[in-house]
Amino acid sequence: MSELLTISEISRRSGVASSALRFYEDRGLIRSERAGSGHRRYPRSVLRRIAFIVFAQRIGLTLEEIGYELAKLPADRAPNRRDWSRLSSDWTARIEQRIAELQRLKSGLTECIGCGCLSLDRCALSNPDDSVARRGPGPRFWIGDRRPAERRRLSARVDARGPTTAQTTASSTGGPDDRSTTAATVHA
Repeated sequence: MSELLTISEISRRSGVASSALRFYEDRGLIRSERAGSGHRRYPRSVLRRIAFIVFAQRIGLTLEEIGYELAKLPADRAPNRRDWSRLSSDWTARIEQRIAELQRLKSGLTECIGCGCLSLDRCALSNPDDSVARRGPGPRFWIGDRRPAERRRLSARVDARGPTTAQTTASSTGGPDDRSTTAATVHA
């Protein structure tokens, strides 16, 4: 279908303002043809590109990243299902990363995020006296640092598998035995 649509028709159908469409075109994200009057005319297939741009922005891709991805699509024809599939497989990891960030944000709204405010009752448990400040600036739990309870669980799992090389070395050199080392690690 080679039907050409005006900018107002594209704006109405896509829900994107005409000024944004002109901006996308200036950035090379979409293309139009010029009618004899000089007005922009867009192929109907541009609607899918615009939908991709809007969605990609919502999940946090920059316009530069979006342009890089769109450049992988054929310029001489409307992209088909295989073209879009190839494109989406390239940025699936980015979407999954963004989902993980949003899940941390969601769970952090009512939990201590390790920012140092100490304003929630849970901060006293997760970040007593702002102890996570030693790990660096910012909301440490939101950016991916493990909470103390998670660290203890991981430590306990390692201990359940047996002593580490350091524990074995300490034991063989007259240091603490495996049981006391394990107990100290689990209760740390």
